[in-house]
Amino acid sequence: MGEKAPVFFTHQNHGNIMAMRNKLIGAAALGVLFGVPAVRRKALSKPLMKGMKKAGFLPTISPTEKTAIDAGTVWVDGELFSGHPNFKRLLNEDYPDLTPEERAFLEGPVEEVCRMTKDWDVFQRRDLSPEVWDFLKKEGFFGLIIPKKYGGHGFSASANSAVVAKLNARNQVLGITVMVPNSLGPAELLIHYGTKAQQDHYLPRLARGEDIPAFALTEPNAGSDAGAIQSSGEVFKGKGGKLYVRLNWHKRYITLAAISSVLGLAFKLKDPNNLLGKGTDLGITCALIPTATQGVVLGKRHDPLGIPFYNCPTEGHNVELPLEEALIGGAKGAGQGWRMLMESLAAGRGISLPATSTGGVKLVYRVASAHAAVRKQFGLPIGKFEGIEEPLARIGGKTYIVEAARRYTNGGLDKGAKPAVVTAMMKYSTTELFREVINDGMDILGGNAISRGPSNALAHGYQGVPVSITVEGANILTRTLMVFGQGAIRCHPYALKEIQALESDDLVSFDKAFWGHIVHVGANKMRALVHSMTRGALAQAPTNGPTAPYYRKLAWASSSFAFMADVAMGTLGGNLKRKEKLTGRFADIFTWMYLGNAVLTRFEKEGRPAEDLPFMRWAMEYAFWQIQEAFDGIYANLEVPGLSLMLKGPMRWWSRMNPIGSPPSDELGHQVAAAMQVPGPQRDRHTAGLHVSRDTADPLGRLEHALRLSHAAAPLERRLKDAIKQGALPKTHPAKLVVLALEKGILNEEEAARLQAAEKARSAAIQVDSFTLEEYLETSVGGVAAPKNGAAKRETKSRKVKTPTSA
Repeated sequence: MGEKAPVFFTHQNHGNIMAMRNKLIGAAALGVLFGVPAVRRKALSKPLMKGMKKAGFLPTISPTEKTAIDAGTVWVDGELFSGHPNFKRLLNEDYPDLTPEERAFLEGPVEEVCRMTKDWDVFQRRDLSPEVWDFLKKEGFFGLIIPKKYGGHGFSASANSAVVAKLNARNQVLGITVMVPNSLGPAELLIHYGTKAQQDHYLPRLARGEDIPAFALTEPNAGSDAGAIQSSGEVFKGKGGKLYVRLNWHKRYITLAAISSVLGLAFKLKDPNNLLGKGTDLGITCALIPTATQGVVLGKRHDPLGIPFYNCPTEGHNVELPLEEALIGGAKGAGQGWRMLMESLAAGRGISLPATSTGGVKLVYRVASAHAAVRKQFGLPIGKFEGIEEPLARIGGKTYIVEAARRYTNGGLDKGAKPAVVTAMMKYSTTELFREVINDGMDILGGNAISRGPSNALAHGYQGVPVSITVEGANILTRTLMVFGQGAIRCHPYALKEIQALESDDLVSFDKAFWGHIVHVGANKMRALVHSMTRGALAQAPTNGPTAPYYRKLAWASSSFAFMADVAMGTLGGNLKRKEKLTGRFADIFTWMYLGNAVLTRFEKEGRPAEDLPFMRWAMEYAFWQIQEAFDGIYANLEVPGLSLMLKGPMRWWSRMNPIGSPPSDELGHQVAAAMQVPGPQRDRHTAGLHVSRDTADPLGRLEHALRLSHAAAPLERRLKDAIKQGALPKTHPAKLVVLALEKGILNEEEAARLQAAEKARSAAIQVDSFTLEEYLETSVGGVAAPKNGAAKRETKSRKVKTPTSA
């Protein structure tokens, strides 16, 4: 027995050693295969690369799409798309206020022109008054973004945004008239791309208002698809061998065109004789055209839902101009128009349209909350009814969101960021939120909102909502194509690198990007699983205060979003961009993560005011609810071979059992709605930047006056109610009640006078306008003047040359 034991031991040990050796050999082989780049590239990456190219797996990018993707920068959107955002970095982004000079302009000339402008009068006149036009020119409103050395103000994005928000809340025509020259247009393009001669000539004139600019981009068959532009230009030699360009165009929806003296134009340039040495088909180009030039056709207007800003068609027929003077950037600018446009559209999408929405939601906040506190039904202010509290809370919470996003985005733009995806998010989300907010405001005001006249503060804003929804790219396409369509390529840490490597047959770059992508997917899968199981409790937050739980949830949302985005991209490949219902849901998650991050930053940067906690919490609960809805839609509709049943079954079930968000609670909504109806510092902060008139002839001023008096009189009203309950006073009309209370000594004369003043102001605030039949026929109906005989007069003549001396 002693001799056999060693034999048995040796045999068993030999088997174990062989098994271990095989495992080590296998591990070594895998290590060499995956860990040695040269081997991995040859054995794995090269066949993968060929297969993916042959199958057309990754989306092909056209030259115009490539320019759009390359334009601008990736900013905080890259962090949110990564699945593992650095929240310290996101929180440390600038959240700027205005400089003393900018604030002085806002509180001086901007406030003054708001006082000069009456919304109803503008709609009746169908234009701003001559005095307002002159004031805008005199104070340099058309040169907000033009550098000081050219006579402009050289304001920051934050200041430009604040000015536009304030003006638009006062009157849309006023806001749009100032917004457009300071958005995408001649000034913006000249500053960045113009020749020195062009800058020296045009910028001072634009800053002084001597030239009125317009920019012609949209055509009947080229709206959001600007690449389909049919307007054309052709290079030719003129007298003395000088190069000229001959232009033909047919444009529409061009703001200020009818009164413009200089027209920016986007067109496709051809050089049939290759005179510029760049080929014969140069592509989209931008030019500046004095509208007095022979062949320019102006003079007609569109009627955009009755909002009487200048929105116009324009045509050009064989318009000939010296090439070096006409093309923005001169000959060097030939064919560079698409890049110029893509890099400059951020001004409209990131500054101007979010600003108009911010001014709009703040106005609705102010009007609806005052009306809810002043208007009574069944003896109570309607703002105390839960049915009114619900839309009122939505107004307050969404206003908090929009202002947070406006300030946060402007901080990035002021630092020089040009985030095309973020600005698309901002345009889409803020205009949609404004639409929702003003709908709620209209519901709360009821008959007071639908009766047009000098007393109505909301009707024209409601009337004009679809205008902002459609400009700078229709919202449907912005959501389904731009936010996630560009974001999936531009913001993803590996997708664009893989596409570029495939296009250039760069095996080394493809190998690095592809395997980095695989590791990235695996890491996000684990993060998403852990965060889902723990509801984000293990995620790190950059704060220890009330925002910390929401940061952890954002980490959960980001990891789940990043993983599901890779699942969709990895299984659908290039077909994903055609699945617009899915890309729209991904865009919703991406957008609400960005808006949520902005809300948290606002609360932290503003010093965590305790009174703002309900607003911050409501905003974040609402954001996560929207994210949850989008995830549920993805799980229900994403078709993945071999995984569809898993997505539609267990994953969808788990998502509903363990939701990342649900609607804000009734109690939270009550806290928000109650705070909105109290006049004072918080209400003023939340609507900062509005023109709030003290004139009781002004619709907002009248409401504000009634709110202040009603709030001050509330304790006296409670005293009278208590007296009624105790039988000391009968139930009767408020006016009689005050008299009886005075007679019985329940009120003194000063208190009775306060109650009477409050009741008088309350009654005045809820009145609506009415007209005699004759007045009504002379009044603008829906923004269109109705002739007494009912016959619509049409202007049929177009003028061919226009050199306006006055707006």
